[in-house]
Amino acid sequence: MNEFYPEITPFNDFLLNVDDQHQIYVEQCGNPQGQPVLFIHGGPGGGCSINDRRFFDPKKYHIILFDQRGCGRSLPHGCLENNETSLLVEDIERIRQQLNIDNWHVFGGSWGSTLALVYGQTYPSNVNSLVLRGIFLARDIDTNWTFSGGGATRVFPDFWHEYLSALPADKQNGGVQAAYDIMTGQDKELAMQVAKAWSIWEIRCCTLVPDQAFVDAATGDESAWTLARHEAHFMVNDCFLSENQILKNCDKIKDIPTTIVHGRYDIVCPFDNAWLLHQQLPNSTLVVSEASGHASVEKNTKHHLIAATQKMLTL
Repeated sequence: MNEFYPEITPFNDFLLNVDDQHQIYVEQCGNPQGQPVLFIHGGPGGGCSINDRRFFDPKKYHIILFDQRGCGRSLPHGCLENNETSLLVEDIERIRQQLNIDNWHVFGGSWGSTLALVYGQTYPSNVNSLVLRGIFLARDIDTNWTFSGGGATRVFPDFWHEYLSALPADKQNGGVQAAYDIMTGQDKELAMQVAKAWSIWEIRCCTLVPDQAFVDAATGDESAWTLARHEAHFMVNDCFLSENQILKNCDKIKDIPTTIVHGRYDIVCPFDNAWLLHQQLPNSTLVVSEASGHASVEKNTKHHLIAATQKMLTL
């Protein structure tokens, strides 16, 4: 069973000015002469963690990680202005140019898979291969599943009730828009209350087996603030994508070697997201993580992802 590579520290990190407002945190790990690979984190608004470096052999990979606009160590923290999908794609391209990288592998999970796909469809000639986990196609049906009384709420009705209880009674049927209005409103105490509840609801749904330590690690005040507000910001704006954009543009990446890893029992991003993507990319490899939910750190999913990064070295 593949396990994480040992913990490593960056050999370089910096803030990259991407416009007059935003600075993006970028770090480089592993072997500067190795094969370049970009890790794209989830959320939106999740930020990178120390374990995200550990999917890749540090002796063979030049590992690049970054925190997307407004989250993690990027500045200004929590900023939602000028924060949309096309701008994040251009940020990725700026990182590639800043580091003088011709082509790289791209690895993304959850929202990171969405962004990796849109980046690949925008700049296919710059991508050597894709490893995608927990596919999120960013359609209305996908956001409604988790946050507008969809299927996830039927699997975890007790957790959903706790989330709704954090909202004022007259807002509990207002869906994502109501939560977003609160989280971007003037009552900062209520905004944080809803952001924490939103984050706890989602993270609780991430693992097949309940994992309170995993929930606690991902729902501290700063993490919850960016995760919940960013996610709601993107959701109320249809993730800044046209209808079914990703599946419609799969012909642009059909020649990029792609491995899709998805948990069979993923409640946050149901398995049909991966299945539909695989149908549009018939040359892709679909790996079903049979005893897993959504989280990348679940044992089987971690095993399959590390196997995929080992395979990338041969492409």
